[in-house]
Amino acid sequence: MFAAVDVHYPLSGGARAAVVLASDPAFSTLVCDTTEFVEDVAPCRPGEFYRRELPPRRAVLAKVDGIDLLVIDGYVTPEPDGRPGLGGYAHAEFGVPVIGVGKTRFASATHAVPVIRGRAKRPLYETSAGRPPSDAAELVCVMAGEFRLPDALRRVDGLARGHLAPIKGLRS
Repeated sequence: MFAAVDVHYPLSGGARAAVVLASDPAFSTLVCDTTEFVEDVAPCRPGEFYRRELPPRRAVLAKVDGIDLLVIDGYVTPEPDGRPGLGGYAHAEFGVPVIGVGKTRFASATHAVPVIRGRAKRPLYETSAGRPPSDAAELVCVMAGEFRLPDALRRVDGLARGHLAPIKGLRS
């Protein structure tokens, strides 16, 4: 099972986490998706973004069994020295390979692999843990969708923001 996960923070408070599951690593066959609302979230603190992001991700991923790969919108390691970013902490927490897909370039992330998808002019920036960077970049390249951002990440973002309703739910 392959999962893409994202979190959104509504102005009213709390956090809505979403997960999209697929039967293949390119996310061409979606199996199900769902959301989970978490009322209490940590404040946003510089350098400790993961403390805010991991609990909602943990809550929605608790509904899922047998994940082989996790894809996130963001960096796994923001610096080449391996210091963990959100994806690095997710890799340690969930014990599965994590591929991070950054939409903007961090100056310090000189190790991030630029990935051009379709007819896009601007690259995405891939970092990973538990999977070789070249394999992870190739996977991001072939993920379903004709736009710069893979469909799975577009869908999980829309679910987390509440713009989309889950089509196929998981256990509550």
